[in-house]
Amino acid sequence: MSESRISRRRFIGTASAFAAGTAAFGINPFGRRFLPVTPNKETVSIAMIRGGNVSAAVEEAIDLLGGIEAATAGKKKIMLKPNLVSDDFKSTTKVEVVRSLARLMQQAGKEVSVGEGSAAALGYNVVGNETFRTKKREILDKMQQKVFDTLGYSEMARYIGIPLINLHSGDITEVALGKGLAAKSVKIHRSLTETDLLCSVPVMKTHTLATVTLAMKNLIGLYPGTEYYSVRSWLHDRAAEAGSYGVAYEVIDMNNAVKTGLSVIDASVAMEGDGPSEGHVFEMRLIIAGTSPLATDMVGAYLMGFDPEEIPALNLAHKTGMTPNKLSDIEIKGLSPDRYRRSFDRPSFYHWKDIRDLWGVREL
Repeated sequence: MSESRISRRRFIGTASAFAAGTAAFGINPFGRRFLPVTPNKETVSIAMIRGGNVSAAVEEAIDLLGGIEAATAGKKKIMLKPNLVSDDFKSTTKVEVVRSLARLMQQAGKEVSVGEGSAAALGYNVVGNETFRTKKREILDKMQQKVFDTLGYSEMARYIGIPLINLHSGDITEVALGKGLAAKSVKIHRSLTETDLLCSVPVMKTHTLATVTLAMKNLIGLYPGTEYYSVRSWLHDRAAEAGSYGVAYEVIDMNNAVKTGLSVIDASVAMEGDGPSEGHVFEMRLIIAGTSPLATDMVGAYLMGFDPEEIPALNLAHKTGMTPNKLSDIEIKGLSPDRYRRSFDRPSFYHWKDIRDLWGVREL
């Protein structure tokens, strides 16, 4: 296996930015709590964080969907999947958001866990400005524990009594894909196959390989590093060979492999520019929740100033038959998206094959 290297600074260096897109919403911008969901429409809610009270905003966003019982109807075992790409607070889902969701689910009698397979952590596969790839379990396990500990997830899990699952290693199984794009099957932690609902809880960010990273892109963290390497380099190699634009194939394949539904975007703070780690962070003070990851991402992207069709994974989702197809097919409750929409600075955009051609990946 050839040796090469990714420089994180060079990875997010200058390149031409995407042009901004526009879209018409055509919706009633204001909703009320506990209103029934309109039949045949996915529902997305937008709630404001007031006075720093994240828990109240999470609860309001869920209430606007009909309450936690409605949003998780028929689901007993639920895994919350935050975006813990690294051990950096500014790039990751705030623990308060996950804690609030977990408590709501516990109060509804659900069996809750938190799962993640982080991409990188300083001192493990990040040394200086370089990010290395590795399949070594001893490194990945220690790295994941460091991320959980540093970001407050270990303390939170002990306090409310829920398990943290390291999705990088352990009991790994293979799931066949009916119409796989990057591969005909994916390998995932067995706990994901035993979960009734995988609830994606991303932080709102731009991304140099995906344009934005929201609920659907967040599921890249389900690919175990012991199979696909940290930073998922082996996965991205294969997907690029198959023709993936950005990382769209990898995103769609995993979203088809697991049981998704309720998704909650942490937009307490957001990142623009060259995310997922080097962009500019600012307060957004919003929580966005939806009954499907695609619908939630479409509204999230709109709030960021993007046309959903600018996002490779969302565009591909529509081309492969996933719905809803347009923003007017989504019922919005809570705050007006037009009032809180802002134009995020666009990220430099790269294809994985360009990263490989220029720098590759050096292995630990």
